[in-house]
Amino acid sequence: MDLKVLQTFVVAAQYENFHQTAETLYIAQPTVTQHIRQLERELGTELFVRTGKRVKLTSAGKRFLLHARSILEQWNEGVEDLVAWQQGYVETLQLAVSPIIAHTSLTHLIRRYTKAYPEVDISIQIADSKEIGQLVSSGQVDIGLTRSVPGDLPLATHLIQYDPIVFVVPPNGGDMEAPLPDWEQELSSRRLITYNHPGYWDELLYSLRQRDLSFRTMVVSRVDITKRFVEEGVGVSFLPRSAISRELFENRFIELATPGLQLPQVASYLVVPRRDPSQAAQRFIEILAALYPPLPLVT
Repeated sequence: MDLKVLQTFVVAAQYENFHQTAETLYIAQPTVTQHIRQLERELGTELFVRTGKRVKLTSAGKRFLLHARSILEQWNEGVEDLVAWQQGYVETLQLAVSPIIAHTSLTHLIRRYTKAYPEVDISIQIADSKEIGQLVSSGQVDIGLTRSVPGDLPLATHLIQYDPIVFVVPPNGGDMEAPLPDWEQELSSRRLITYNHPGYWDELLYSLRQRDLSFRTMVVSRVDITKRFVEEGVGVSFLPRSAISRELFENRFIELATPGLQLPQVASYLVVPRRDPSQAAQRFIEILAALYPPLPLVT
């Protein structure tokens, strides 16, 4: 069976549109049709039915799709393993990392690790904190670096560090000598960009409303987009200081004190299986422990 034909089938099943499949794979649309017909002849069954300009998987097509994806996944894993072996890698390390940690402390960790252990093949999956515990528990990754404690899973969770939350507003027209604005006035005159980080927003919004402050909110789930919005004057936000240290240093944000409002802290956590880690994972933990001693056990 031709793997190109199999790839065409999987993409066509995703889009249910041969034209879009052709654009995605950079092939002609007649080639897509030819690949699907070839596969149907080999399998002796119809995989798609046409519904107007679109196509739809038949019952046989839905059943075979699971196997097609598995075949392609095994092929890709085999190629990646061979390439890693040819490049001199003798061990692997798979990480799942929250976006904020990836943007802040991860670079330093990876630089130190790859310098000390160049023979380790590292893969990094960026995932929401709420997903990382399951990725570690299921064995899809060796180590998780997350901003929240996983649920009831067979994992060991260690505290890495606390990170203060700060209130940030757009720069004051580039005039760094101008007096700082009042934080409550900034909050009431601009949109508050919320829920860009797990863990603290419900409590923080409750505290703000307890002060009878009038403000409008806008939910933006990603920290990088929030930062861009604040820099461009779209709104203001409460963010972990580690996530905005460069912007503060370059005067692209202004950090305002919030008298009368106690701001929370957020934590970073190391998540590992309770079973003994691999050598590659243990070395990563040792580097982490050297940078952030100690690593107290949370769960």
